[in-house]
Amino acid sequence: MRIKYILLLIFLNVSLFKSLAQDQKMSENEIAVFKQSVAVVSKKIKTLSTDFVQYKHLDFLSKDIETSGKMVFKEPNLLLWQYKKPYSYSIVFKNGKILINDEGKKSAVDIGNSKLFGKINKLIVGSVSGDLFDDKEFSISYFKNKDQNVTKFIPKDATLKKYIKQIELTFDKADATVVQVKLLESSADYTRIVLKNKVINTKVDEASFTN
Repeated sequence: MRIKYILLLIFLNVSLFKSLAQDQKMSENEIAVFKQSVAVVSKKIKTLSTDFVQYKHLDFLSKDIETSGKMVFKEPNLLLWQYKKPYSYSIVFKNGKILINDEGKKSAVDIGNSKLFGKINKLIVGSVSGDLFDDKEFSISYFKNKDQNVTKFIPKDATLKKYIKQIELTFDKADATVVQVKLLESSADYTRIVLKNKVINTKVDEASFTN
């Protein structure tokens, strides 16, 4: 339950997703060009700060649960998810640990003791930076629409698939950075995060990652 709880809190959802009818499959050439552009941009990202709005869709609820906050990333793998509304909750990935602060109640999970948490850590950092194109870990498909490119990742690891059915990353065509993350669970529930007001490669205070 601890694993699923953390996954749900990390990936809570964001408004309606673009219809698949608007998306077209990329050609092999388009895929190669897209992957190269994302690789070039992700290598340049040393720090990234962004606001986010997050919605959680539960099949038994008529309205999605909305939360919002701020995310801060510093290479190679320092990451803060800070929820500000409607509650205070923060998660820090630092030095092989997941540090949780639930309105003053603090706890920690050692990633090094769990292969699954290691995969989750890599997945989250990769989702933020856009560097998630590992054919050994995922079956990947590529789509496009007028303004965005959409990639869909299905985990190959049987344990991870128990918690995550599919991950969808949406990239802005203009700058090849991630603007949205969607997590589909094994049931009808899903989670989506929209990133906005992104600031790249500005100085980030190390204190941001003290939880």
